[in-house]
Amino acid sequence: MEDNVEAEMIVFHTDLDNTLIYSYKHDIGSQKCCVEIYREREISFITQETYRLLEKLMKQEKCANQLLVVPTTTRRIEQYQRINQGVGAFSYVLVCNGGVLLVDGKEDEKWYQDSLKRIRNSIEELHKALELLNRDMRRIFELRFIKSLFVFTKCEQPEAVVEDLKGLLNTEVVDVFHNGTKVYVIPKTLNKGIAVDRFRDYICSDFVIAAGDSIFDISMLEAADQGIAAPELAQQYSFSQKVIYPSTEKVYAEAMLETVLALAKRYN
Repeated sequence: MEDNVEAEMIVFHTDLDNTLIYSYKHDIGSQKCCVEIYREREISFITQETYRLLEKLMKQEKCANQLLVVPTTTRRIEQYQRINQGVGAFSYVLVCNGGVLLVDGKEDEKWYQDSLKRIRNSIEELHKALELLNRDMRRIFELRFIKSLFVFTKCEQPEAVVEDLKGLLNTEVVDVFHNGTKVYVIPKTLNKGIAVDRFRDYICSDFVIAAGDSIFDISMLEAADQGIAAPELAQQYSFSQKVIYPSTEKVYAEAMLETVLALAKRYN
């Protein structure tokens, strides 16, 4: 989209963990607010400046009705619902790597059934992954088949587990990767990029912005009209020219939201 073109509807897809919010393990300074409590522990935080910028973005959404903020995460529904960022409820949320759409907090059954149809050719490999991981002695967590969409667990030596799975599964239909000790087997037809394209048609958006920090977000960043990648991710992957990287002098969430606000102003 050219700079002089006005967009009637801008959609902003944002990853959550390490994009908008940060776990207690990350140093984001002392000016922060807790946004997630699990088992009576404060586990996720947002900087006060991020809160201010996100609040400004949400107010713009309510006033102009031209900007839609859509959290887009691999988290399960229950995990997402633990988060309270204090800026009001989001009208639309994509969870389970885009396989589930929440509309005003309720699951859109049609979207979910369409997701199940899209992964039909991966079901055999997903069940095979469940069998392999079930007997893998390196597994240190329960085995989960999330919403019958993808496989998740935690393992010791996750790099080795992933390499073993890649050698045993058909990687033409499923992706296998890890994030720390977390191990995932996900259909290639279930990624955030596909979810962005689906939601573009669903909501009839004119311009899409996306922000993310991990391998899960690469397809989403490339599917958007404007991607905003975390600097660490930009160092690991070569993106197209439509993906930009905000200042490294600030917390990524803050620099990213400043960029989104500037883009929204440009195209509205």
